[in-house]
Amino acid sequence: MNTLPDFYHAEDVGTLYVPRTQAVIEAGLAANLPPASEDEQRVILLLVDPQVDFIHTDGALSVPGAVDDTRRTIEWIFRNIDRISAIAASLDSHIPAQIFYPSWWVDPQGNHPAPFTVITREAVDRGDWRPVFEPQWSHRYVHELETDAKKQLMIWPYHTMIGTLGHAITPALYEAIAYHAAARASEPAFLHKGMIPKTEFYSLLEPEVKVVDDPQGDLNVEFLKRLMSYDRIYVAGQAKSHCVLETLTSVVRHYHGKAEHLRKWYVLLDCMSSVQHPEIDFDAMANQYLERFAESGLNLVRSTDPLD
Repeated sequence: MNTLPDFYHAEDVGTLYVPRTQAVIEAGLAANLPPASEDEQRVILLLVDPQVDFIHTDGALSVPGAVDDTRRTIEWIFRNIDRISAIAASLDSHIPAQIFYPSWWVDPQGNHPAPFTVITREAVDRGDWRPVFEPQWSHRYVHELETDAKKQLMIWPYHTMIGTLGHAITPALYEAIAYHAAARASEPAFLHKGMIPKTEFYSLLEPEVKVVDDPQGDLNVEFLKRLMSYDRIYVAGQAKSHCVLETLTSVVRHYHGKAEHLRKWYVLLDCMSSVQHPEIDFDAMANQYLERFAESGLNLVRSTDPLD
């Protein structure tokens, strides 16, 4: 398909409004497309954290470039709707006290860290930062994070809080998902992640540090199997440097040495952007990893590339 539906207006992308769910679903039902169950090649689009707080320019953790990324994603869906069998989306989902929020830590004077503060294990060992919650776990966590995940703890602004507008899928993209569901008789899948207070959860498949006493504390093998049942998995979303990258890292690590599995994955490079930091070039770091993943079998593509 080459036409965009009448309800879609590119200027709506990145604005907050009540999705026109009924009209969109009715338009999808009237599209007269074959059901996804008849697809010979099964294609799924995996949207990583396509939420207001990341995409909108006034979002709590706005990613520069995310509005244009989302516009390209939506139009890719419409152009290829007769080829996309299913859509799945992760939803970053948080509560006020989590290990990566200012509320978790204080300095010797009782001050909480500002967003984008890096808390190192050395700083915690010296007492520069003290955990308010779970002190034994928190000390262990910063050590395991730097040893196993090879990164330091970043304090983030409060974002995608459960029950807030920032947690919602950005409306124009939600409409595209609903339209696809109706047009192709295909149920979308929504995966909540990030609700374990004592670990970061960038990858939609697993936390940064395993939490053995939580059902979401290890690799989500069942969801990964569900994704791998498709012939192609296209990936878009935010942020390229963090949740997208770590999701792909989980995939590459799990299927290490199995290029035939990794070749199923297609990364829509122009449908994602990186977090900007005054001192850390997250985008350059992400690009280095993606190039390495491509050598292992992942496909790096653009939304303008044909699916064939």
